Amino acid sequence: MAGTVVVSGTGAALAAPRTPDWAALARGLDGRLIRPGDASYDQARRLFNTAYDAVRPAAVAYCENPADVAECVSFARRFGVPVTSRSGGHSYAGWSTGPGLVIDVSPMSRVSYSGGHATVGAGARLVDVYSKLAAHGVSIPAGSCPTVGVAGLTLGGGIGVVSRKYGLTCDVLESAQIVTADGRLLTASATANPDLYWASRGGGGGNFGVATSFTFRTHTTRDVTVFFLHWPWAKAAAVLKAWQAWAPFAPDALWSNLHLNHDPSLDVMVGGLYVGGKAGCEALLRKLVDRIGTGPSSRYVKQSAYDHAMMVMAGCSSLSVAQCHRPGTLPGQNTSGQLVRDSFSAKSHIAYTPLSAAGIKALVAQVAAGGRHSVLLDALGGAVGRVRPDATAFPHRQALFTVQYYAHFAGAAAWTRAAHAAMRPHFGDHAYVNYIDPELGGWRQQYYGANAARLAQVKATYDPSRLFRLPQGV
Repeated sequence: MAGTVVVSGTGAALAAPRTPDWAALARGLDGRLIRPGDASYDQARRLFNTAYDAVRPAAVAYCENPADVAECVSFARRFGVPVTSRSGGHSYAGWSTGPGLVIDVSPMSRVSYSGGHATVGAGARLVDVYSKLAAHGVSIPAGSCPTVGVAGLTLGGGIGVVSRKYGLTCDVLESAQIVTADGRLLTASATANPDLYWASRGGGGGNFGVATSFTFRTHTTRDVTVFFLHWPWAKAAAVLKAWQAWAPFAPDALWSNLHLNHDPSLDVMVGGLYVGGKAGCEALLRKLVDRIGTGPSSRYVKQSAYDHAMMVMAGCSSLSVAQCHRPGTLPGQNTSGQLVRDSFSAKSHIAYTPLSAAGIKALVAQVAAGGRHSVLLDALGGAVGRVRPDATAFPHRQALFTVQYYAHFAGAAAWTRAAHAAMRPHFGDHAYVNYIDPELGGWRQQYYGANAARLAQVKATYDPSRLFRLPQGV
């Protein structure tokens, strides 16, 4: 019906908002509403991944506070406008945007600390979280990509470079402030709305409401050691076999990843971080080298201050915090920013058992195929594995490592699709919701396992009319 929108779950047809309605919404916000035709529109609508540049939302609302979010939610409910929440804009499937109203929480980026607890606005970028907490000598376990927003990371679980020592980001979440579909601002914690709190620790962003802030338990920082070891491609199978028997079972203080790269040439890299001094790290690296039987062709092992190590792992070792952003004048950007956007395709697996010899051969063969692509393996275990699978919505507590198939060249999607299919017999059907995949079959089971049914119950409680709708929404 022209000029109407059918609201999911109600069958009701609502009149689509007109220009005066959008103008009224803009007046009701402390923040800024950007519409098509505005000077900042093209900048505001873009995500990190350039593959979604064709998407043109009806409006992007930069919300200054929870009241702004509630105003946007009420508007979307009143007019039946599709609504999408956005923190850092890194959704692999492009679901940080859409054709309707994008609620961007980037202006809510304040980071404060008191007595072992950090309160972080939902729009804060990881590089800023690390930098601001470093001033207090503390941090939280989080990811390495500097421009990722803390909200999406936390709500999906939060795998990062100190996860084996301190747990997932969601494991140190003490409470969250969330605007739900009825416009209420709720606290989700162990004692207030505990079912929503449970779902917010691994149930995925965009499902239950719009998060506006988080309170985390922090850890005291200390010097750490970062390392990057390279082997020639001829050793790929040997390194992979040794790494999967070493990294997930190392002491908690050590986290490691393995990159099998064809970008542009073939390369094998083992990188990581050790929470401790260089001598302790070297002792553990010798065990890996002994398993491989051949030393690396190049090596970098250096003790570092914790905050600088986070910049190294972010690929920003030679940049300032201000430069370690996307350039721009909108919230979440920085006029000094030097980071560029990317166009990529990605899929994932989560490995519960080591690859067999046949699996190793198959994975190496996939990477060796022509193109520009990588397979990235990140170790789990340690503190991650000491949490019950049903204690939070993140179910993959007994997994050994995550797997990303990542490509950025013409035909990237074809390669990731083929590589994922080829490795399915070896890894099985497990995936990480923060590497969300729009082509994934049986995604509920793959992302959430036995926790899927409880997540559906939480959804029915807090969003019974499904105002927040994702193609893979619980």
